Amino acid sequence: MKLDDTQIMLRVQDGQFALFDELVLRYREPLIRVARSKLGDLAWAEDVVQETFLAVFAARHTFDAKFSFRTWLWTILLNLCRRQLKRKKNRPQEVSQSILEAGRTIRLPEPACHETGLSRVLLSERRKQVAALLGKLPEVQADALRLRFYGGLKYAEIARTMNCSLSGAKLRVRNGLSALAKHLGNEEGELP
Repeated sequence: MKLDDTQIMLRVQDGQFALFDELVLRYREPLIRVARSKLGDLAWAEDVVQETFLAVFAARHTFDAKFSFRTWLWTILLNLCRRQLKRKKNRPQEVSQSILEAGRTIRLPEPACHETGLSRVLLSERRKQVAALLGKLPEVQADALRLRFYGGLKYAEIARTMNCSLSGAKLRVRNGLSALAKHLGNEEGELP
């Protein structure tokens, strides 16, 4: 029988610590995608995700089964990403490099077995373009898009994670997508 997140956390609270590995397996990849999109560097994202799991485990006794584990987890991740970005602002050259590399987070279809140098370059350019576009959005819109498309969260989960209403979460995603479309249109020489 497969346990849900809440059941696992309740058992972890009771001392069955090995079950925590299941949560890591379930959430590691989507957390890394979101963190990498926000931070712009895979190694940095992996560190923040590890810190997120450590924080969740350390605070396991505070988890309340009345609330969603996923919301709690994603909120911790976003808060740690924001904290890391604030620390990083003291090193502008590293931030600039992060921004240039941020597009690597998009999970695009895997290339065919016969990947060429050209396909790698095109994929890299597409990732950079998406990263640059997300960087032009207000943080709440960019985070809502990251949670929706990189993290796979539903609108209700985005609302709880970002501490806004359901309609607010939908609006942030919609406005973010509209702004991305506008930026793309402007880059193509079209009028907004």
